[in-house]
Amino acid sequence: MFVLVFSWLIYKRKHALFILGTILIGFFTYFYFNATIPKASNTVNISEITWTDDYRINGRFVRGFALGNDRNKWYVQLKIQSEQEKEMLVNTSLSGKTFRIVAQEIPKRSLAHAYAFNMDDYIKGNGAVGQVEVEDFQYVRESKGFVSFMAAKRFELKRHIQSTFPVSLQAEAEALLIGSREQMPTDLQNAYQTLGITHLFAISGLHVGLVTLLLHEMLIRIGIRRETANWLLIIALPLYAFLAGGAPSVWRSVSVTEIVLVSLLMKRKIAIADAFSLSVIGFVCLSPWVIYQIGFQLSYLAAFSLIYSTILLNSSTSYLRQSFVITAVCQLIVYPILVYQFYEVSISSFLANLVFVPLFSFIVLPANIFFLLLSYTSTSISNLLFSIYEPLRTILGEIITYLGSLPFQLWNPMKPTLSFIFLAYLGIILFFISMERRKNKLFSFILLILPMVMMHITPYLDASTRITFLNVGQGDCTIIEMPYRKEVIMIDTGGLLRFEQEKWKDTKEVYEIGRQIVVPFLKGKGITKIDTIVITHADADHMEGAEEILREIRVKEVHISPNSHKKEVMKDLMEEVERQQIPLYEKKEGDQIASKYFHLQYINPMDLEYEGNNDSLVLSMRNAHFQGLFTGDLEKEGEEEIVRKYSKELQQITLLKIGHHGSKTSSIQSFLELTRPKISIISAGYSNRYGHPHPEVVERLNNLKLPFLQTGTDGSIEVEITKKGEILVTTP
Repeated sequence: MFVLVFSWLIYKRKHALFILGTILIGFFTYFYFNATIPKASNTVNISEITWTDDYRINGRFVRGFALGNDRNKWYVQLKIQSEQEKEMLVNTSLSGKTFRIVAQEIPKRSLAHAYAFNMDDYIKGNGAVGQVEVEDFQYVRESKGFVSFMAAKRFELKRHIQSTFPVSLQAEAEALLIGSREQMPTDLQNAYQTLGITHLFAISGLHVGLVTLLLHEMLIRIGIRRETANWLLIIALPLYAFLAGGAPSVWRSVSVTEIVLVSLLMKRKIAIADAFSLSVIGFVCLSPWVIYQIGFQLSYLAAFSLIYSTILLNSSTSYLRQSFVITAVCQLIVYPILVYQFYEVSISSFLANLVFVPLFSFIVLPANIFFLLLSYTSTSISNLLFSIYEPLRTILGEIITYLGSLPFQLWNPMKPTLSFIFLAYLGIILFFISMERRKNKLFSFILLILPMVMMHITPYLDASTRITFLNVGQGDCTIIEMPYRKEVIMIDTGGLLRFEQEKWKDTKEVYEIGRQIVVPFLKGKGITKIDTIVITHADADHMEGAEEILREIRVKEVHISPNSHKKEVMKDLMEEVERQQIPLYEKKEGDQIASKYFHLQYINPMDLEYEGNNDSLVLSMRNAHFQGLFTGDLEKEGEEEIVRKYSKELQQITLLKIGHHGSKTSSIQSFLELTRPKISIISAGYSNRYGHPHPEVVERLNNLKLPFLQTGTDGSIEVEITKKGEILVTTP
């Protein structure tokens, strides 16, 4: 960056002292912020915590950020012990409240995979030093500071919305008015993300501008002088930012507005670009860690792109054309970050924003502000108007959900490398410059498109076969990518064994392995199509995630064990298969999966009667360089049958997926002696309740000197088979 800045200043023929000062300030701020940003703590030594406003109560846990008595910020996971205790915590604002605690460090676990949610990054981006678990706590005192006071007012506003707005409108009102998206249903969030209009629910310049306009006009109308009105706005806007949750987009808009208002009062009008720059400097000085927050990056980047695209915007004569240019500029400038962080970009956003931005700007947002004000004055009138507005808003929600469900709206290449990001931004900048100067448009368009094409085709240039054993906890999920990604096969989809519990412990959104672990991996790898999903047998930990995967990824066909579809646990999967009309095949011993690169054959089950684990689909995968065996939950009896029938075919294989998570009832001596795999994989959760892998299985593997890895402790495991037949094993 310094090389680029230095080169630019030389090109602009700036004074030597100016150049030197710029470089010195750059170095100073770098080392200052590097020292200021909190460093991760390896030890937990706190006895008290004071909650911030950033917390959430869900199920039997309070999770969020709190200040420890060591003056550091921590991510705290506090376990609620009873329904009465939860009721008490839910009905009061915890911000500013101090608890005496017995804290223990949360054990460090491997990431599920390289594309999974990274807790360490999340903690760093919020200025915290680590995370702690609390089971025993006691209320001590409450802070009476300004921040906790505003947090309490925000909490009261949230409770007021929940008590006066219809249930179907509460999530939207909380998101638009106070910046809280806790109540937003997952399917609706997914629809907004697919359409590229998620930003409509992030309080930003649109909201701040509308609030500023309303307050300013109201003050002028009641006879207050313009200068006094500006001073009142300078005082009121930060209060609004606290009530709105204080997200980066809120403070960006508020701070820029404040800087402009102050410059007007001082009769020294400031350029909007300088106002934004001062806003960034102030934000980073107060909270250096904010640079790691995606919201901060996207918010300022999109705003700056519009500031520096005034020539393009002014060249648009019609409203529709200008709206399209605004959307295009914002989407192009942020697409590399979106692909890097979320692995996909909405293609339909260019059209969706033309419709939904004005709709939300001029109808939905003002309607929510109006209903909020009215709910404080006359609930009977607001209820009457709600009875008219709610059905219309419900229809709009259904339209958005339907539009979001339409296929082929997302571009999902892969997670790009930083070199791709650099090339992408170089192409974007050159494209904008040429568009403004109206020169070399074809060449600049090629520069814009080239990084996209390279991202898209890179996975299809890989000549290796890659087998990934995903860390899905106590479950199974294996993804096989054939050379040049000609074929993708998934064996099992992961899932959770769910147990009955008291109602108050239920979470608002059920944790789903398929949606939260498997789908991010597929999107991070740029996998948009699966040729075959193999459900080895009807156990939740092997197939519960399938339904979520089918909804997100295109699947050509599904294979199941004979008659396993009759099990209750398979009901949701069967309904989704039927809804999408995906071909479903029952497979048994001797059946094959067509492939150009390997001989893929099922060697189990050997009958059509489904009785459980020993009727798992067992897949053999072999070519001249490699032989792998994927055994599902096969146990002793099934292994004995395979040893008897395939004693020649399975001698000294390359790779073995250990059966039944390494339980005591699997991996018998004769089976291991026959196969003698070069590498064995145990798919079992970290510190799982079943004690898998069982010590006896581990002992047998060690005695036979058979190396093995476990997903729960080693993370997701990738086995690469190169074009030359070399076997490479990597873990996170």
